[in-house]
Amino acid sequence: MSKKVPKSLRIWFLIHFIVDMLFAIPLIVIPRYFLKFLGFMSADPFTARLVGAALIGIGGVSLVAHNKGNESYSSLLSLKILWSLAAIVAILWTMIEGGPFVGWYILGVFAVFSGIWMYYKRKIR
Repeated sequence: MSKKVPKSLRIWFLIHFIVDMLFAIPLIVIPRYFLKFLGFMSADPFTARLVGAALIGIGGVSLVAHNKGNESYSSLLSLKILWSLAAIVAILWTMIEGGPFVGWYILGVFAVFSGIWMYYKRKIR
């Protein structure tokens, strides 16, 4: 018998959607201004928009899957865990090379979400 998806996980998926959109939209619409506002010395609009598109995809699926069942959540949690762990490694690497201070905050956001996703992945198994 399949376990029920916890209501709190459904709420976290909605929160994830909102957070991703808060970053994705400005990365796509005003990438140079937004990245300079965050403290980046240079801003490549191609890469920024590509990251924005990834955030729309990964965050958007959180909204689309909000009312789905356990199997959908389990698959999406795997995706979110891989994405967040890869992002953590990439951000850490950048920070070691002298990334902007805001990178530590972004790293924290990814770490929090990664921990949440791993917690729920174990919980719904």
